[in-house]
Amino acid sequence: MLHRRNKNLRVVSESGDPTDAIIDQIMTELNSEDNPVEEIEEQIKQHKARFRRRIIIAVSAVVAAAVGIYLLIHLQTYTKARVSDSYAIKGAANNSYEEFADGVLKYSRDGVAYLNQKGEEEWNQPYQIKNPTVDVCGDSAALADKGGNSIMIFHKGGLKGEIHTTLPIEKISVSGQGIVSAILKNESSPQVICYDTAGNVLVEIKASLSGSGYPVDVALSENGEVMLVSYLYTQEGKITSRAVYYNFGEAGEEKADRQVASKEYEGTIFPSAFFMKGETSAVVGDDRLVVYKGLDEPKEQVEVKIGKEIKSVFHSEKYIGMVLKNEGKEGYELRLYNTSGRQVMTKDFTGDYSQVKLCKSQVIMYDGKKCTIFLRTGVRKFNGEMKSNILEMFPIAGVNKYIVMNADGMEVVRLVK
Repeated sequence: MLHRRNKNLRVVSESGDPTDAIIDQIMTELNSEDNPVEEIEEQIKQHKARFRRRIIIAVSAVVAAAVGIYLLIHLQTYTKARVSDSYAIKGAANNSYEEFADGVLKYSRDGVAYLNQKGEEEWNQPYQIKNPTVDVCGDSAALADKGGNSIMIFHKGGLKGEIHTTLPIEKISVSGQGIVSAILKNESSPQVICYDTAGNVLVEIKASLSGSGYPVDVALSENGEVMLVSYLYTQEGKITSRAVYYNFGEAGEEKADRQVASKEYEGTIFPSAFFMKGETSAVVGDDRLVVYKGLDEPKEQVEVKIGKEIKSVFHSEKYIGMVLKNEGKEGYELRLYNTSGRQVMTKDFTGDYSQVKLCKSQVIMYDGKKCTIFLRTGVRKFNGEMKSNILEMFPIAGVNKYIVMNADGMEVVRLVK
């Protein structure tokens, strides 16, 4: 069959999707020279840059203000102490006090109690001790009857153990775990004994004037594993001191009496022996400071000749402090050394202070009502008087805030101009 073409018919093309046109238009614009996306990106970059500059300026201003406030607070000398809180303590004047575990140990012949920073008694342990003496390490404390036979071990929660000795107690030292070493007095044969918290003997050393010498001081490392003893004896008519270390761990198992190190020093007496933070320990004589490093086998790190008469020695975890008598001029020199034996501060001052202590990086000196505080930088932070005789004093959290124990009880004070 023949098909003819119908002239009345026309081919109509499919109508395009309007969305495509819109997209095409957008893409054309995006690809044009005046690309809005690039403009937006550039605006975002500029905004971020301005924001960063503002942040940097703001942070710099805060840091500058903080530094300014710090310098304002720490580079001036305060002369007054304003009482912000006070807590009455019954019979406060008849007690002695020792900073302990964020609070205070209050002790006397009749008992010991732990006070928090609001003067509240958290526990109380009665006893009868004629001459109480205390040693503190971290959250452990040992209280002994000097000249007697009783030692009591405490932690922040209360009594941890009791020890009874066969000879009179001359000196004690406690570790952070509550292990206690003691020098026991005996005219011919003094003893150095180390006890655990249950009273078991870890090591017993019998000394003699003709042998090891007389034990002058004893100290325990923070972990209770190493004991340092300072001995004194005469050799060919000359005074000689010996620093001896005993290790109760694996390093001392094969050693006689667990002795792992010993060194002699001729012509000096070492009345002070102590451990600091970590593996640092020291002995201080009448003319020198000797710093040791290590626990398994301690070795002498440095020996420093002092050159002046030493009035008192004190230490913290980081620093060793001394008050030295000036020659040819009035007053004293306050000197600090770090754990490497390097002198980091010296400052002259006048006046006598019966109590001197190091609290972190502050040297606090007091006698009666008068008090002076030096910072590790040498800045004299305070020079003035409290309203009552100071029995104990130490810094607490807050700007220029301290706890002061006196005959009325506990006071929280702030240093002011």
